[in-house]
Amino acid sequence: MNTREISELVEMHGNAIYTFCCSLTHNKIEADDLYQETFLKAIERKGKMHQNENPKSYLLAIAIGIWKNSRRKYARRQRIAPMESLNENSGGENGLSMELTKSITTEDRMINKEMCQIVRYEVEQLSDKLKIPLYLYYTLELPVENIAKIMKIPTGTVKSRLFKARKELKVKLEEHGYERR
Repeated sequence: MNTREISELVEMHGNAIYTFCCSLTHNKIEADDLYQETFLKAIERKGKMHQNENPKSYLLAIAIGIWKNSRRKYARRQRIAPMESLNENSGGENGLSMELTKSITTEDRMINKEMCQIVRYEVEQLSDKLKIPLYLYYTLELPVENIAKIMKIPTGTVKSRLFKARKELKVKLEEHGYERR
């Protein structure tokens, strides 16, 4: 893998990998570090990545591995510190387009923002087994088959983990007074 191929990888998949890193860490600095470590590890393993296979899945698997290792190190040292949340306005108003936010009242925006915070909090409370497939499926919009390859588990297991995660989130969100519209 030469410099041009690495540049193409970063250009094609960089945004998706960075978004996923932000979802995992909930901290811009840690997300930056994880993103850089992911591509450094990919460069180190350049012979193992084949162009005909899915490089995005390979990069996501590397990011997950690095993230899990760093969490294990912190747990082992028993210095787990609360993570800072991402800036709420990093993607517009929680990802809403500017045209849509103009037509929404301030009260609606605040309710939407509060609900997004509750959902993020409840997702973060899920176990890693449920949280990671959820991020891959909804944040990166990956198909179940790719998630299975990334996590090295059967597709049925991915489907059941997504089902369990949705079920747990539904219960938690109903406790907060959320009703399906």
